[in-house]
Amino acid sequence: MKAMLLESIKDLKKENHPLKLTEVPKPIPNENEILIKISVCGVCHTELDEIEGRTPPSKFPMILGHEVVGYVVEKGKNASRFSIGERIGVAWIFSSCGKCEYCLSDQENLCENFMATGRDANGGYAEYMTVNENFAYPIPANFTDSQAAPLLCAGGVGYRSFKLTNIKNGDSLGLIGFGASGHLVLKTAKYLLPDTKIYVFARSGEERNFALELGADWAGDIPDYSPEKLNAIIDTTPVWKPIIESLKNLKKGGRLVINAIRKENYDLDYLKNINYEKHLWMEKEIKSVANVCRNDVSEFLQIASEIPIIPEIQEYPLEKANQALLELKERKIRGAKVLKIM
Repeated sequence: MKAMLLESIKDLKKENHPLKLTEVPKPIPNENEILIKISVCGVCHTELDEIEGRTPPSKFPMILGHEVVGYVVEKGKNASRFSIGERIGVAWIFSSCGKCEYCLSDQENLCENFMATGRDANGGYAEYMTVNENFAYPIPANFTDSQAAPLLCAGGVGYRSFKLTNIKNGDSLGLIGFGASGHLVLKTAKYLLPDTKIYVFARSGEERNFALELGADWAGDIPDYSPEKLNAIIDTTPVWKPIIESLKNLKKGGRLVINAIRKENYDLDYLKNINYEKHLWMEKEIKSVANVCRNDVSEFLQIASEIPIIPEIQEYPLEKANQALLELKERKIRGAKVLKIM
């Protein structure tokens, strides 16, 4: 089968083609797995973290990709959840131990043996992949394959971030950065919290205009002051400056949720600007998002189907994965990027 392989850590400032198109053996499902013929795979910023070594793959070569949509073509002898030909999705959570205190309390995202799709096990930048059937999801019928792909991570982890804000209808919400996850959170928040005002902070005018098109109440640059203090803010950026800038816009007791697996460190010195009284005092909180749970993905797919949320997408053939990744690195973003594989 064809696959785009990452063979080693790469510096994307120097390397324009970090992934190599290669023929590799088609995987064989074990007794609890299904074999998926992949239709599409979304492109996520976490792939940049994997390529550049901030959250490196556990082995090389590795097939990246964790927003996978495809069709069941073979089943292991104990696999019975899905039928041959059924359309399913795979997200960032590839597996967990199922036995630890976190798995037994619906916090499998914190499991010490958590495995990530495309980082610890081969993912979706390929024609086929295998996964344990309990870590796959039926895809609602009202989405195309390409529309469904970003819902599995940008949507699922964005939904988890949204839940962790603990805001209620009528509270104010800020979104820092406005890529794949940000635009899906905005659509979700407007549906679940119709009386909540949403304020978007984004670096480019194109992103700010996009946010206003989708119904944001206000859009400004990252350093701007919002028109009112905010109950909660979700940060979806890969860098540190927005963290400090956002804290000044929180209300007393407000919560900042950082929706990122890793942060880049080129602007780490910006943290020196933190001022306790201005940024953190009065019981403001900072909370990180660690991975995603299966119920986050399942719940979000159901909500997205009901609204419905139709993601803005840009499509590329599998062979153009490097181009999509470099555009993501350069913040050439409007919605989500998706690789078409069949």
